[in-house]
Amino acid sequence: MSGPTLRLASFADAQSIALMSRELIETGLSGWSWDPRRVARAIQAKDTAVVIAAVRNHLTGFAIMNFGDEQAHLSLLAVTPSYQRCGIGRQLMTWLEESALIAGIATFNLELRATNFGARDFYRALGFSEAAYIPGYYSGVETALRMSRDIRRQIPDRIS
Repeated sequence: MSGPTLRLASFADAQSIALMSRELIETGLSGWSWDPRRVARAIQAKDTAVVIAAVRNHLTGFAIMNFGDEQAHLSLLAVTPSYQRCGIGRQLMTWLEESALIAGIATFNLELRATNFGARDFYRALGFSEAAYIPGYYSGVETALRMSRDIRRQIPDRIS
């Protein structure tokens, strides 16, 4: 597999991102929360980064993150099943973390289905800690697990 290309999403990507969200993230929930219009609004928003990963111009993953003053919130992250466990999710998270650090953000938060043990393991491996359970978070049906990570880096004291 050739490595993915990461870039900011364009309006032309909104439909594909929304369909991926519906198929890989929102499956089993009533309605469609991240439809193409909502994704397009996120792409346009000044406080949100929508990043895609593409292999040979084929969308293989995406992430949507909102930047606050001190915290960043990961709204969505998905990688197509045939490209999972190839490092694409980690690369997307690294890109977002670097962006958050540059913006002066200290904390990275996210929610995921409490029953999504693969995602829980993925985020734990990236240093996230479980913070809280939120019953009914997903369409009033499923419990979410909130996870958090302090992303500030320790800068060694170079003054002697």
